[in-house]
Amino acid sequence: MPAFTSPVPPGTGWPDDPAGPATPVARAAEDVARLAGGARDLAELDARVSVCRACPRLVEWRERVAIEKRRAFAAEPYWGRPVPGWGEEEPRVLIVGLAPAAHGGNRTGRIFTGDRSGDWLFASLHRTGLAKEPYSVRAGDGQRLLGARVLARVRCAPPDNKPTIAERDTCGPWFARELALVIRHVRVIVALGSFAWQNTLPALADLGFAVPRPRPSFAHAAEVELPGPYGTLLLLGSYHPSQQNTFTGKVTEQMLDAVFARARHHAGLA
Repeated sequence: MPAFTSPVPPGTGWPDDPAGPATPVARAAEDVARLAGGARDLAELDARVSVCRACPRLVEWRERVAIEKRRAFAAEPYWGRPVPGWGEEEPRVLIVGLAPAAHGGNRTGRIFTGDRSGDWLFASLHRTGLAKEPYSVRAGDGQRLLGARVLARVRCAPPDNKPTIAERDTCGPWFARELALVIRHVRVIVALGSFAWQNTLPALADLGFAVPRPRPSFAHAAEVELPGPYGTLLLLGSYHPSQQNTFTGKVTEQMLDAVFARARHHAGLA
């Protein structure tokens, strides 16, 4: 395996790196809109997402974290780039989170991989038949999603896990284009947390789904049926499996499993 620097230059051999040295780089909001809109498929979109540099604060933060590292991972290289969506190309269940974790996805290069939130998420997905393995450690570890895809609304790890409004809006076209590329196959979207819920609804409205007004409120196990151009889509809410929520018991294994079992059943996955 090649020796990696942090952040990882595209095309240098990181497992599942979608980009190469010639992948076009977005350096401003207008570049994001143009490059996202012009992505012909998920592979092209993922590559362009993974080299984005449009938000200076997020670029500085993710790369500084990748160099300074956490003590437990001091000997490991960090991905240090935006984290694209991951999973099936024709998913029936789509799982939407907020953003990569500084020492999770920002380290491993795969969303929800290598941190405590991901430990909870993938264990639940495995128990409910949506993931091959009960763990997700690093890119290329053999984990595989079954009928599902996971993505984040914001693609870079933000300080304090709080992107600004401008950063959210700049990143929006990446999210919108990924939804547009997979939505005809999707039967259920699981929004992990209120941020994902609130940002998924307007994106679905833009794709022609009938979103009620006022918009439905987020709650754990909340359900909304949204008629649209490819049939009726079910939006499910779930508390995010963050350490704050799991340590306090706000979300339990049984609560997560119930949401994903509902998603799997509704999506018609055997």
